[in-house]
Amino acid sequence: MPRILIIDDNEDNRDVLARRLQRRGFDVISADGGRQGIQLASDDSPDVILMDMNMPELDGWDATRQLRQQGIDVPVIALTAHAMEGDRQRALEAGCNDYHTKPVELDVLLETIETLLNAP
Repeated sequence: MPRILIIDDNEDNRDVLARRLQRRGFDVISADGGRQGIQLASDDSPDVILMDMNMPELDGWDATRQLRQQGIDVPVIALTAHAMEGDRQRALEAGCNDYHTKPVELDVLLETIETLLNAP
């Protein structure tokens, strides 16, 4: 079963998304911020990372850049509640593989996850 790492500073967001993904058969781990997320990505080898982009201390932009600099090549899907023009491109330039806005449309997110997991 694929393992998904959710990195989000909002506990409610993490819990709701984790429950929804677990019901769909995913193994879910979560981190409350960018630093913890980088550590879990390194230690627990997730198959996909869902990265909140707007977090205090270490935001998703910089956390994704650090993951890539460390050679962690796991697909990263950017998630943000405050979508601004240009954010999608900015996320892709930071190293994300895709970009979704909150509230997350689960079926669309699942399609993206499936596509990334099956990519060559």
